[in-house]
Amino acid sequence: MNILLTGGLGFIGSAVVRRLIATTDHVVVNVDKETYAASHEALGVARGHARHVHLKHDICDAEAMSAVLAQWQPEVVMHLAAESHVDRSIDGPAEFIRTNVVGTQVLLEAARAYWSGLDATRKAAFRFHHISTDEVFGSLETLDAKPFDEHTPYDPRSPYSASKAASDHLVRAWHHTYGFPSFVSNTTNNYGPWQFPEKLIPLVSLNALEGRPLPVYGDGANIRDWIHVEDHAEALCLAALGAGQPGGTYCIGPRQERSNLVVVKTICAVLDRLRPDPAGPRERLITFVKDRPGHDFRYAMDPSGAEKVLGWRAKYDFESGLEQTLRWYLDNEAWWGPIRAARYSGQRLGKAG
Repeated sequence: MNILLTGGLGFIGSAVVRRLIATTDHVVVNVDKETYAASHEALGVARGHARHVHLKHDICDAEAMSAVLAQWQPEVVMHLAAESHVDRSIDGPAEFIRTNVVGTQVLLEAARAYWSGLDATRKAAFRFHHISTDEVFGSLETLDAKPFDEHTPYDPRSPYSASKAASDHLVRAWHHTYGFPSFVSNTTNNYGPWQFPEKLIPLVSLNALEGRPLPVYGDGANIRDWIHVEDHAEALCLAALGAGQPGGTYCIGPRQERSNLVVVKTICAVLDRLRPDPAGPRERLITFVKDRPGHDFRYAMDPSGAEKVLGWRAKYDFESGLEQTLRWYLDNEAWWGPIRAARYSGQRLGKAG
């Protein structure tokens, strides 16, 4: 089987590529534009593997997408390519609309044309899996509010989440209008090795190792549900390779809510144990900064539906997953050091508004 995967040099995409190469015999055709957050190193065992093909293309390029589909004849498309950082979407929403909305429409049309030309057997087996976020559902405003599930109405609050909501709607519209065999999965905040250091956990972890301030938005009370990227990659592969059904929605999560402040304090405690700072406990570095515009209070999802359909459940608890991730950072400065030096040094983003 050939699998076309977009965004496979990104954080989640590379984890999916690694898993597919390690656990299946399928050929993975990895289309990635190679933006600022792309990492060939994150492919690990897949880099240079005979069953992994990397093609540098923009998903907004209709001619390129059609040519890739025609050449590689995939049975499955896994669409992960996206701009994904809320703070960057506040500073520059246009690129999020272009990639997440226009790019998804271009890919859908190219895939639909390809699918329409397949014979009956291959047409019935084809699947288009669109990977999305829990942020499309908006914000849970209280601690006891019911978690999001597959029936939660959409209520995006940021340019990022609005662009992902739009792409989800396009995928569902292509299914209902054209009978196109597409489905959507939504997930919670991912963390783990190889994450570009603009996101909360790598940013705080690396700042803590360097003795720099640990920025916490507002009072740190905002809550997220944290899933290890390897758990997410496993669920995505199960969905794409047979469990996901056309027209379906799958909410993938670990039931591990933590406030931002708790996450930061946990990072400090683990690093203090693994690599003590002679200057003292790292909690001294916590710095509360002005909240970002429109900061959602809480995200949480009920994954019971997806767990049942996929036969899956998250394996990592947050504490062990975080320690594994921090040990990886300690062992891989050769990867993140040059990124911090030349591509992103930890500066504040998303102050517009």
